[in-house]
Amino acid sequence: MRSRKAIALLVAPLVGVLALTACSSGGSAATDKSQTVNVDKDWSKAAPITIDVFDGLANYQGIQSGWFGKIVQDKFNMKLNIIAPNVAGGGDTLYNTRVAGGNLGDLIITDKGQKMDELIQGGLLQDDSSYYGSMKSMKTYDAAVQKLNDGKKGVYAFPTQVSAQKPTVSSEGLDPTFGPFLRWDYYAQLGYPKINTLEDLLPVLKQMQDAHPTADNGKKVYAVDLFKDWDGNMMVMGKQPTTLYGYDEMGFVLAKADGSDYQSIVDSDSQYVRALKFYYQANQMGLVDPESTTQNYDTMFSKYQNGQVLLSWWPWLGQSAYNTTANTQAGKGFELVPMKDQNIFSYGAAVYGATQVMAIGSKAKDPARIAAFIDWLYSPEGILASSSQTMGGAGPQGLTWDMKNGKPELTDFGQKAILGDGTAEVPASWGGGQYAKGVSALNVTTVLPIDTDPNTKMPYNYKYWPQVQALTSTPLSKDWSSHMGNATSTMDYLQKNHEVLVAPGSGYAAPADSSEIQTIRNQVKASIVEYSWKMVFAKNDADFSSLLKQMQDTVKGLGYQKVLDFDMANAKAQNQARLDVTAAFK
Repeated sequence: MRSRKAIALLVAPLVGVLALTACSSGGSAATDKSQTVNVDKDWSKAAPITIDVFDGLANYQGIQSGWFGKIVQDKFNMKLNIIAPNVAGGGDTLYNTRVAGGNLGDLIITDKGQKMDELIQGGLLQDDSSYYGSMKSMKTYDAAVQKLNDGKKGVYAFPTQVSAQKPTVSSEGLDPTFGPFLRWDYYAQLGYPKINTLEDLLPVLKQMQDAHPTADNGKKVYAVDLFKDWDGNMMVMGKQPTTLYGYDEMGFVLAKADGSDYQSIVDSDSQYVRALKFYYQANQMGLVDPESTTQNYDTMFSKYQNGQVLLSWWPWLGQSAYNTTANTQAGKGFELVPMKDQNIFSYGAAVYGATQVMAIGSKAKDPARIAAFIDWLYSPEGILASSSQTMGGAGPQGLTWDMKNGKPELTDFGQKAILGDGTAEVPASWGGGQYAKGVSALNVTTVLPIDTDPNTKMPYNYKYWPQVQALTSTPLSKDWSSHMGNATSTMDYLQKNHEVLVAPGSGYAAPADSSEIQTIRNQVKASIVEYSWKMVFAKNDADFSSLLKQMQDTVKGLGYQKVLDFDMANAKAQNQARLDVTAAFK
């Protein structure tokens, strides 16, 4: 999964900045806990305002436009000016600059943990205790709010991606985050061969590539395509096969979802080294795209779109790129294949929320109105309107969906807008413009889409709705289902066959690296990534083994063990948090 890599703050200078702002920020009457401020009222006739939204998740900068902007303006007479670090060069430069100025934003979406704590310490976040009592929708997730603000002597932030599900329930909907997804039509042509292990994929992929050496665009087809631009503590594509066996990363540690195993990634028998060996063997068989060492994700994605790649570790890569309506109706596309020994890692529902939070800035314009807006984002109406399309966001009732015979169904427009390519023109009465350009630029999920909408008695995620499942049934999905025990979805198949391992959703966040750990980590991970790529493209078995030994010796000399001990402690603390949350929500 694509990760947002946190760039460490310049802690010493920033603490000084925060101390100064704390001295000058003062307190407003609204933060007096003895007062109760009612935010549950009609804001549509309030004086118009534009608020600055500092959003660490946003990929758009400027005024929110389109249908979501109109909903917010109609309900709150408020415009959202999105300030997005991702658009403004990335990193923490914009964050540090605005913190130094004593005003990060009116509404803030940032990381919990160190950043949230520093902002509270510096007086840049408002204590919302006086508003919280009238935030009716937010109260549904009170356990998560209390947990987030535990020890803070106030209500300073609200968790995102919360859920009313149990933490042991998978959070991922119809598809897991990870899995062995192949071109099912080519797999079917081979007679649906049995696949027992990761390594058994290789001869199957070889047969597929030999049978289909070129794509429709005339370019060469490769079974495996790789890219470098998401590499971090390790080669990101080296980490993905480990998830098929229930592992996820914690720095230089691979930790199994059930806490039964912890591995150092550089150990010769680790799942990470196994993955590198898988790619090495694939390359020896001519299955790896030789452009893998130079291309970025976008270039690779276009190859999936063109049908030039046969294997995808993520549904949101292969399926998103290639499973168009035209292709699936023709019986072509990516689907999960049955791999006998898989036990795929799945993220459990985060009852305490995920790693991002929403907060009100201490110098916010009309903080009570912003509190009302936040509360609305956690209401059924707000959840449906603000969730991203890729997360199953159904949009606003009356435009993209409505109730019919007691069940939610996409309207004709909704089918064009959501099941199409997003270019459908929104009626002027709803704000106009293309539907996809009007979605919420906040890019934040407040409540998991698998949760049940109390009004419709169905999940918020439209992909679960019976009408949508019927509309999206294709020759591809029908053939897949008929060979997978009539499963209705990937997750349905995995759950019925006990091939998914759920990591309980604890919301655990690892502590920040010390300056020493960070320095060592940066040197070590650069070596791990460098040698990993060399091992994939090793000349022969002896070369692969030699490069592995060189990597192990090099990182050991750089102080790898010190960082490994730190990461191992965090991995075990994370597992304890999972045990604790499971016990708390039996």
